[in-house]
Amino acid sequence: MPDAVEKAWSDAWSEVVDTARRTVADGLVVGTSGNVSARVGDVVVVTPTGVPYDRLRPEDLVAVGLDGRQVHGDLLPTSELPMHLAVYRATGARAIVHTHAPHATAVSTLVDRLPPVHYMTATLGGPVRVAPYALYGTPELAAGALAALRDRTACLLANHGTLAYGPTPARAHERTGQLEWMCRVWLLATASGTPRTLTGADLAAAADSFTTYGQPPA
Repeated sequence: MPDAVEKAWSDAWSEVVDTARRTVADGLVVGTSGNVSARVGDVVVVTPTGVPYDRLRPEDLVAVGLDGRQVHGDLLPTSELPMHLAVYRATGARAIVHTHAPHATAVSTLVDRLPPVHYMTATLGGPVRVAPYALYGTPELAAGALAALRDRTACLLANHGTLAYGPTPARAHERTGQLEWMCRVWLLATASGTPRTLTGADLAAAADSFTTYGQPPA
């Protein structure tokens, strides 16, 4: 195996474990209620089913091809593997984080999309949609998630949780945390009244601004 490929595998293994543990530390996951994966070439490194993240080791991870065939590991992959693979096959995702984050899950039971109460909505591609409820681990859930992710990098899964993707596990985790925060803000606002929401023009301006955010003036 070439050194660059071997390093990519090693990095992915470590990043998936680190990110899985962060989801617990950040209150996004309880027990084994979420899953994390990363794509290296045409192989996906994914968390196993039934292993609490505080006991998860790199050697516990499972590797599967994009066709779902297991190519490494003794444990079973997460039951949400069909959803992960569907996203990898249909998007440019290199990493995926799925959680049962409490505020986001609560919002998924109330609306069909998260109203744009904050300009950070633009970082996820626009107002976050809620995929229709379907049983975990099913093709129906995977199809619903893909539809909700159209032109987005995150979605809510009705009565279930969150799904976010990115170029790295850390970036997918960051988007998950941002989504959970926005859901919490919306719930706090609705508890006191009717929240003001941003327009499409507001979000477009924010998205444009993000392209130069942090860069020195010309």
